[in-house]
Amino acid sequence: MANSKSAIKRIEIAERNRLRNKSYKSAVKTLSKRYLAAVDAYAANPTAEQLAEVSAAQARVYSKIDKAVKRGVLHVNTGARKKSRLVRYLRRNETPAVSA
Repeated sequence: MANSKSAIKRIEIAERNRLRNKSYKSAVKTLSKRYLAAVDAYAANPTAEQLAEVSAAQARVYSKIDKAVKRGVLHVNTGARKKSRLVRYLRRNETPAVSA
């Protein structure tokens, strides 16, 4: 248990930051799952509407990752890796072009 006033304050600040960081990480995970679901739906039924939904989901998750990086919740390289993996998932699940 903390014995000084400053140590007590640091504990309170650390808890507040932990909850804020947890919120950002959780939002990134949720938006990533929604993006993956949109990609799967697009792969199953490739329509213009599905593609628009994938683009919108991608913009939302990229924005949240960038905000988390900016606020120091995620490391820069972690944010880049997450975005790279998301776009790789899209490229793998796109319908291949018909080659003649």
